[in-house]
Amino acid sequence: MVLNRKPCEKYLKRLKVVFLKIMHDMLKANSRIRILNGSLPFLSRRPICSNFNTMDRLLRRRQLCLVWLPLIAVDCAATKDRSLSSNAKEENVSTTMSDQANSIYDFTVKDTYGKDVSLEQYKGQVVLIVNIASQCGLTKNNYKKLTDLREKYGDKGLKILNFPCNQFGSQMPEADGEPMVCHLRDANADIGHVFQKIDVNGANTAPLYQYLKAKQGGTLSSAIKWNFTKFLVNKEGIPVKRYAPTTDPMDIAKDIEKLL
Repeated sequence: MVLNRKPCEKYLKRLKVVFLKIMHDMLKANSRIRILNGSLPFLSRRPICSNFNTMDRLLRRRQLCLVWLPLIAVDCAATKDRSLSSNAKEENVSTTMSDQANSIYDFTVKDTYGKDVSLEQYKGQVVLIVNIASQCGLTKNNYKKLTDLREKYGDKGLKILNFPCNQFGSQMPEADGEPMVCHLRDANADIGHVFQKIDVNGANTAPLYQYLKAKQGGTLSSAIKWNFTKFLVNKEGIPVKRYAPTTDPMDIAKDIEKLL
């Protein structure tokens, strides 16, 4: 970005504040940052130049150019016990099936006992898809509120599809089948339909999640950031909205009502 108008000191100060905030946000999002002729620690301690007059002179002469190059790291190895930051990196995976899909109805998944389930059976219904975990700090509230959602809107056409995932801090250790069913029963989590444990990021990402992320990307990358990311799907099987892990399920109620 080349600035070719005469800046005042107030403008330059504001520019620096905005610039540093953007750099800080990029670091929080696990981006790699390259800054021409400088580094973020250097900029955080003092102005880009020795003083604003110098910077002013360079800008007016068009001799100063700020280049922002956020680079999202790519990790092609699927690993277990991954942290929030590593899961924020979208990985190279085959998206052929998700590219060809017209809706979630084109996918077949497995229930917790390993039996095939065509999502076409949910045609004409509003669907909320969630990656769940049993030992997350968000588990208790999400189990309760997802149960509340199902009880309130289940008879009106809402279906909640829950996909256990152990990729975030190994917080879903329960095995599929009876161990999973017993866990949910003991937790009083009547949250809807539960399917086989899957990967939502990486080389082994379930085809359904490849499709969901392609239709509703996230912040900076489409990768699932943590447990209890939620996708709302309309009656035509199209994902229409994505919600962060920290979004309270009951805060989605107004959007669900619009689709029912």
